[in-house]
Amino acid sequence: MTHYQQSIKVQTSGKSLYKITSKVASVVADSGIQTGLCTLFLRHTSASLIIQENADPDVLTDLANFLAKLVPEGDRYIHSTEGPDDMPAHIRTVLTHTSEQIPIVNGRLVLGTWQGIYVWEHRSHSHLRELVVHIAGD
Repeated sequence: MTHYQQSIKVQTSGKSLYKITSKVASVVADSGIQTGLCTLFLRHTSASLIIQENADPDVLTDLANFLAKLVPEGDRYIHSTEGPDDMPAHIRTVLTHTSEQIPIVNGRLVLGTWQGIYVWEHRSHSHLRELVVHIAGD
Protein backbone atom coordinates (compact mmCIF):
# COMPACT_ATOMS: atom_id res chain seq x y z
CA MET A 1 0.00 0.00 0.00
CA THR A 2 1.24 3.46 -0.93
CA HIS A 3 0.61 6.66 1.02
CA TYR A 4 0.68 10.14 -0.50
CA GLN A 5 0.06 13.43 1.28
CA GLN A 6 -0.21 17.01 0.15
CA SER A 7 -1.64 20.24 1.56
CA ILE A 8 -3.92 22.59 -0.33
CA LYS A 9 -4.22 26.27 0.59
CA VAL A 10 -7.67 27.81 0.15
CA GLN A 11 -7.93 31.59 0.28
CA THR A 12 -11.38 32.67 1.40
CA SER A 13 -12.87 36.14 1.19
CA GLY A 14 -15.48 35.79 3.92
CA LYS A 15 -18.56 33.69 4.56
CA SER A 16 -19.22 31.45 1.60
CA LEU A 17 -18.75 27.96 0.19
CA TYR A 18 -15.58 27.51 -1.86
CA LYS A 19 -15.57 24.63 -4.33
CA ILE A 20 -12.31 22.68 -4.18
CA THR A 21 -13.23 19.49 -6.07
CA SER A 22 -10.79 20.09 -8.93
CA LYS A 23 -7.92 20.89 -6.53
CA VAL A 24 -8.48 17.62 -4.64
CA ALA A 25 -8.85 15.68 -7.92
CA SER A 26 -5.47 17.07 -9.03
CA VAL A 27 -3.81 15.79 -5.87
CA VAL A 28 -5.36 12.36 -6.45
CA ALA A 29 -4.02 12.35 -10.01
CA ASP A 30 -0.55 13.42 -8.79
CA SER A 31 -0.51 10.54 -6.30
CA GLY A 32 -0.64 7.91 -9.02
CA ILE A 33 -2.88 5.78 -6.81
CA GLN A 34 -5.52 3.91 -8.80
CA THR A 35 -7.56 2.24 -6.05
CA GLY A 36 -7.75 3.56 -2.52
CA LEU A 37 -9.12 6.15 -0.17
CA CYS A 38 -8.73 9.92 -0.09
CA THR A 39 -8.97 11.43 3.39
CA LEU A 40 -9.42 15.20 3.65
CA PHE A 41 -8.79 17.14 6.85
CA LEU A 42 -9.36 20.88 7.27
CA ARG A 43 -7.00 22.26 9.92
CA HIS A 44 -9.35 24.89 11.37
CA THR A 45 -12.11 25.26 13.95
CA SER A 46 -14.11 28.05 12.30
CA ALA A 47 -14.51 26.60 8.80
CA SER A 48 -15.97 23.33 7.55
CA LEU A 49 -15.43 20.74 4.87
CA ILE A 50 -18.54 19.37 3.18
CA ILE A 51 -19.64 17.31 0.19
CA GLN A 52 -22.74 18.85 -1.33
CA GLU A 53 -24.76 19.70 -4.43
CA ASN A 54 -22.56 21.09 -7.21
CA ALA A 55 -25.14 21.99 -9.87
CA ASP A 56 -27.78 24.27 -8.35
CA PRO A 57 -26.28 27.16 -6.34
CA ASP A 58 -29.64 27.66 -4.60
CA VAL A 59 -28.87 24.57 -2.50
CA LEU A 60 -25.73 26.20 -1.13
CA THR A 61 -27.59 29.45 -0.47
CA ASP A 62 -30.35 27.60 1.38
CA LEU A 63 -27.78 25.72 3.48
CA ALA A 64 -25.99 28.94 4.40
CA ASN A 65 -29.27 30.67 5.28
CA PHE A 66 -30.43 27.73 7.40
CA LEU A 67 -27.18 27.51 9.36
CA ALA A 68 -27.15 31.30 9.92
CA LYS A 69 -30.65 31.05 11.44
CA LEU A 70 -29.77 27.97 13.47
CA VAL A 71 -26.61 29.56 14.90
CA PRO A 72 -27.09 33.34 14.86
CA GLU A 73 -24.34 35.84 15.47
CA GLY A 74 -24.54 38.32 18.29
CA ASP A 75 -23.51 39.08 21.84
CA ARG A 76 -25.09 35.98 23.39
CA TYR A 77 -21.79 34.06 23.59
CA ILE A 78 -19.15 34.16 26.34
CA HIS A 79 -16.30 33.72 23.84
CA SER A 80 -16.32 37.02 21.94
CA THR A 81 -12.68 38.15 21.91
CA GLU A 82 -12.32 37.63 18.14
CA GLY A 83 -15.64 39.26 17.20
CA PRO A 84 -19.33 38.41 17.01
CA ASP A 85 -18.84 35.89 14.18
CA ASP A 86 -16.18 33.77 15.90
CA MET A 87 -18.12 31.64 18.38
CA PRO A 88 -20.97 31.04 15.93
CA ALA A 89 -18.30 29.90 13.43
CA HIS A 90 -16.99 27.36 15.95
CA ILE A 91 -20.52 26.05 16.59
CA ARG A 92 -21.24 25.81 12.85
CA THR A 93 -18.06 23.78 12.40
CA VAL A 94 -19.10 21.38 15.18
CA LEU A 95 -22.44 20.85 13.41
CA THR A 96 -20.79 20.10 10.06
CA HIS A 97 -17.39 18.44 9.38
CA THR A 98 -13.67 19.07 9.30
CA SER A 99 -12.89 15.78 7.54
CA GLU A 100 -14.25 13.60 4.74
CA GLN A 101 -13.28 10.31 3.12
CA ILE A 102 -13.83 9.59 -0.57
CA PRO A 103 -13.03 6.32 -2.37
CA ILE A 104 -10.69 6.32 -5.37
CA VAL A 105 -11.37 4.02 -8.33
CA ASN A 106 -9.35 4.05 -11.57
CA GLY A 107 -7.34 6.99 -10.26
CA ARG A 108 -10.39 9.22 -9.74
CA LEU A 109 -12.52 10.35 -6.83
CA VAL A 110 -15.77 8.40 -6.67
CA LEU A 111 -18.17 11.31 -6.16
CA GLY A 112 -21.80 11.24 -7.19
CA THR A 113 -22.88 13.12 -10.30
CA TRP A 114 -24.13 16.10 -8.29
CA GLN A 115 -21.51 16.07 -5.52
CA GLY A 116 -18.78 18.64 -5.06
CA ILE A 117 -16.25 19.21 -2.27
CA TYR A 118 -16.40 22.58 -0.50
CA VAL A 119 -14.60 24.51 2.19
CA TRP A 120 -17.29 26.40 4.06
CA GLU A 121 -15.91 29.61 5.53
CA HIS A 122 -17.92 30.63 8.59
CA ARG A 123 -16.01 33.84 9.39
CA SER A 124 -16.81 37.28 7.94
CA HIS A 125 -13.22 38.14 7.01
CA SER A 126 -10.84 36.45 4.60
CA HIS A 127 -8.64 33.60 5.81
CA LEU A 128 -6.04 31.30 4.33
CA ARG A 129 -7.31 27.80 5.10
CA GLU A 130 -5.21 24.64 4.92
CA LEU A 131 -6.56 21.29 3.81
CA VAL A 132 -4.47 18.14 4.25
CA VAL A 133 -5.11 15.51 1.57
CA HIS A 134 -3.96 12.00 2.48
CA ILE A 135 -4.29 9.24 -0.08
CA ALA A 136 -3.73 5.57 0.65
CA GLY A 137 -3.99 2.73 -1.83
CA ASP A 138 -2.39 0.96 -4.73
